[in-house]
Amino acid sequence: MNGTMELSQRLVAPWEQWAARFKSGRWTLETGTYALTEGAIAAGCRFFGGYPITPATEIAENISKRLPMVGGFYVQAEDELAGMHMCAGASLGGLKAMTATSGPGFTLMHDAYGWAITNEIPLVVVDAMRVGPISGITGAPGQGEFYVARYCTHGGNFETIVLSPNSIQEIYWMAIDAFNLAERFRTVVTILTDQVVADMQEDLFLPDDAAALAQVVVPRRHNLAMPFFPVGSSEIDVAPNIVGRGTGVCVSTYTHTPEGYDIEEMEAQWAQTERLINKIRHHRDELLRYETIGLEDADVIAVAYGAASRTVKTAVLEARRRGVRAGMLRLITLWPFPDQLFERDASYLVCELNYDGQLVREVMRSAPDKHKVHFMGKSAELHTVAEVCAGLEGIALTGRTPPLPHIWTEVR
Repeated sequence: MNGTMELSQRLVAPWEQWAARFKSGRWTLETGTYALTEGAIAAGCRFFGGYPITPATEIAENISKRLPMVGGFYVQAEDELAGMHMCAGASLGGLKAMTATSGPGFTLMHDAYGWAITNEIPLVVVDAMRVGPISGITGAPGQGEFYVARYCTHGGNFETIVLSPNSIQEIYWMAIDAFNLAERFRTVVTILTDQVVADMQEDLFLPDDAAALAQVVVPRRHNLAMPFFPVGSSEIDVAPNIVGRGTGVCVSTYTHTPEGYDIEEMEAQWAQTERLINKIRHHRDELLRYETIGLEDADVIAVAYGAASRTVKTAVLEARRRGVRAGMLRLITLWPFPDQLFERDASYLVCELNYDGQLVREVMRSAPDKHKVHFMGKSAELHTVAEVCAGLEGIALTGRTPPLPHIWTEVR
């Protein structure tokens, strides 16, 4: 039971089925920024507004070349906030739109996030995280925006959809998935990637079967009649609004009526909040994406996302070879947080690229016994396989992680 050959592996994500559909295409060696761009184009993105910032600059560079080839538009904005507002305007005009940034620029987008979420504007935002705080090191990975991506604007009373990839091929498919979810839920979908996944190179398969791609892409539709905002309803797959074409829809920053006009009534506020929260909460199962290895008999489960999960996966396999009943849970959907994945009464080792501990706090909240949730935080570089193995072995043998250089285990 401790060998790696018997381990079960499971990927729960729509691209597991999508990939099997495509036989015709080309293989190339490319970066995550390139793969993301091609996925966005395949999903129907036809507008990008943004401001360059490492490690997301190559997304803007790549898409500035690709959009004119497919009849799309690229705008170099004066800053990140303006770029996201431009994308929201383009989406209201009927175009699928995306912007991309890194941590310092991500924090500037919060007003635009609130406007887009409140007015149910489909958008995709990419945050290629780097180590912080503030500008940190431009070429080093971080995972410091886990909570910022959830609470991406002021005022509360909303839910968010946040996904995180760990490979070049996955970020291609995830771009399509993100645009699909933005259309179906009429909201902003955030792809929380990192410097490693953005900059590294791997094999990438690009399908060239347009008819097959059309079967997995949710097309843009236009809502031309009332109600423009189905307040109080948790219904999804409602066509997005479009400004113009005689609709008369308004996109206010304030609490609004079903037409979109300002109103100062608590009943309207309650109905709007119910809509923004419940359209996501009531459809959590449709948003669940994750990967597991060897959970069926694991005594200690390593938890990670993004680039950090790559070395964690190798460490779990190595720990199994050494006789430790280890498993891995890789989160792909970060928000809404998948509480249901932590119902098992086991020990958890949360590996993330920050010292303050963010993901680990949600695991502590969700797991049956928070005292069996352990933390391995590292800053600016990935955990090594040896470090994670030491953590897994320490928990299995003594119930605690051993002290290691540059690894933080304390959560307060």
